[in-house]
Formats: sequence, C-alpha cells, structure tokens
Amino acid sequence: MRQALDNDRPLFLQIKELIEDAILTGELAPDDQIPSNSQLVSTYGVNPVTVHKGVSLLLDEGIIYKRRGIGMYVSREAPERIRTRYQKSFRAEYIEPLLERAVLLGISIEELGRMMGER
Repeated sequence: MRQALDNDRPLFLQIKELIEDAILTGELAPDDQIPSNSQLVSTYGVNPVTVHKGVSLLLDEGIIYKRRGIGMYVSREAPERIRTRYQKSFRAEYIEPLLERAVLLGISIEELGRMMGER
C-alpha cells in the first residue's frame, strides 16, 4: 500500500482508498486479512479514530467483513463492488474535468484521443 497521505482530502477517506486500491491491484485478495487498525495507525501516523472511521466505511459497504477476535478480511465481492462504484463515478470525476480543461486549452477531442493513445 502507498506510504504517504496528503492533506488535501479527509484522512479517513484516504485510509479507505488505500485499502480499496490494494484490493483492486490484487495486493489484498478476497479472504485476505487487512492490516489491523493499530498497524494502520502506526504506518500512517494518524489518530485511531481516523482509521476506525475509514475501516468502518469499508465494513458498512461490504468490502470487508469482521471475524470476531481475529480481524478484518476482504470480502469475496469486494473487487467487483469497488470496481463498479469507481466506474460509475469515473466520468464525473475524471472525464468531464479533463474535457473542460481541454476546451480551455484549445485541444480538440481528436487530439486528446491521440494524446491518450500515446500513453
């Protein structure tokens, strides 16, 4: 998982996204145990309440599940749930701002497509 958090967004959301990214990349597979809250607190130097809030969101969304007395684990449905949620928001969060910026810079859709193809 990435090692640094930024101050631009709420830390609890960044903790949540770190775990989601690890699931999407396969670093954490279904039924793998996620790092404990104390490990996350130690690694990222954040308040335990912050970590708890981020992990609780994952639990509420069914991305992880709790095994009492053992820890939290990645649900079997987690990769697909995360992917589906990100796909739904992708256009609004990334494509539309990109298109707006391209228009301001005088970049045509065709040129933008070529730029993306040069990746």
